[in-house]
Amino acid sequence: QARLLESGGGLVQAGGSLRLSCGASELAFSRYALGWFRQSPGKEREIVAALSRNGGNTNYADSVKGRFTVSRDSAKDTIYLQMNSLRPEDTAVYYCAAKLSVWNSGQVYTQSSDYTYWGQGTQVTVSS
Repeated sequence: QARLLESGGGLVQAGGSLRLSCGASELAFSRYALGWFRQSPGKEREIVAALSRNGGNTNYADSVKGRFTVSRDSAKDTIYLQMNSLRPEDTAVYYCAAKLSVWNSGQVYTQSSDYTYWGQGTQVTVSS
């Protein structure tokens, strides 16, 4: 059964950086569109960043544009979320997600309902 596993979360001061990683078992990221979501208490899960299967297109939430970067290392079957200039409002549980996508697709997906596979989440806490 395919599984995703996030790592890299933790506690950081405002203005700091973290890099989240997401690895996969029984699943090849090269066949999937990918996404990072986050959820904080009392709020709905929201898209943070999305990456198309072909790696050519990305989509970022307005709140993280210019600060976060999503990338993929196909050889390692790992995706990353580089988070810079972190703010207290970035505090949340962060999830990676995967959606099987057609070959060479440039489509990105921003709705949680689009995705089939999810990780268990990693906590990011930004102190002021």
